[in-house]
Amino acid sequence: MTGAVIGILALAGSLAACGGDSLEEDKGAPAAGQDSGKKGSLVVGAAAFTESKVLAELYAQILGDAGYSTSVTTVKNRELYEPSLEKGEIDVVPEYAATIAEFLNAKANGAKAAEAKPVASGDTAATVAALKKLAEPRGLKVLPAGKAVDQNAFAVTREFADKHKLKTLSDLGAAKIGVKVAAGDECEVRPFCAPGLEKTYGIDVTGIDPKGVGTPQSKQAVKDGKDQLVLTTTTDAVLDTYDLVFLDDDKKLQNADNVLPVLNAKDAGDQEIADALGKLTGALTTEDLAQLNRKVDAERAKPADVAREYLQSKGLIKK
Repeated sequence: MTGAVIGILALAGSLAACGGDSLEEDKGAPAAGQDSGKKGSLVVGAAAFTESKVLAELYAQILGDAGYSTSVTTVKNRELYEPSLEKGEIDVVPEYAATIAEFLNAKANGAKAAEAKPVASGDTAATVAALKKLAEPRGLKVLPAGKAVDQNAFAVTREFADKHKLKTLSDLGAAKIGVKVAAGDECEVRPFCAPGLEKTYGIDVTGIDPKGVGTPQSKQAVKDGKDQLVLTTTTDAVLDTYDLVFLDDDKKLQNADNVLPVLNAKDAGDQEIADALGKLTGALTTEDLAQLNRKVDAERAKPADVAREYLQSKGLIKK
């Protein structure tokens, strides 16, 4: 975690991105059943939140099936694991294009300069190109982004959408309906939230209900009609339990936080590694990722088991 702009996506990128500030847990834990090691050893890094742990297991197991000995190391946040990736202590991490691009932008140019001149946008290709320019001088290799994306997203009740014929945020703006937004209190000033909704879509934001990003309280407030719009993320796996539906960000207000692998170029730059990870990147969708999150968070399945089941179901690893 989980989408988004430098502010919330350091927080949400989920919710996608950081997590704490102490170093690691599960250091060097072998990836489930993947220890053949014919082609060498690889350490896959994970941040300390469900989605990152699931992605790390997916990476480790598909690389294990390709003949590498793999282990997963969970590190609390990007500030700690990114330097380890540069040093080669970690070989590969699942990342989010816009969030890691802005992280490296701030690291290279300073936080104030990065905020004044962001490199990420809603354009996936442009964001990844900017990321590569920042990553390569640090000895990092950026692989292509896939369809799966974890970025900020807005939702309404199904009833509200049907009543006003809403499928996109543009539809909501055109409907000229005043909406109260359930979100974090920073929504009032963040460009991806209330100001962006007003400027990009012409949405009449009547107020912010500071119940948090994608929290049960926020979604319940919209379900109950106290608020009309909730800020959550695209991999929210329980949206349907509140009878809520996403409105498409059709003008790309949010940054392109597509999932992609970032590797240590010296230790993990082989084309075979890129090819193995590319198979997963090509298959994984946002909906897949949401369901994998659900199995871990709601059904209490282990990330390693969820990853194995998914990879086998897609024919990406041997059963």
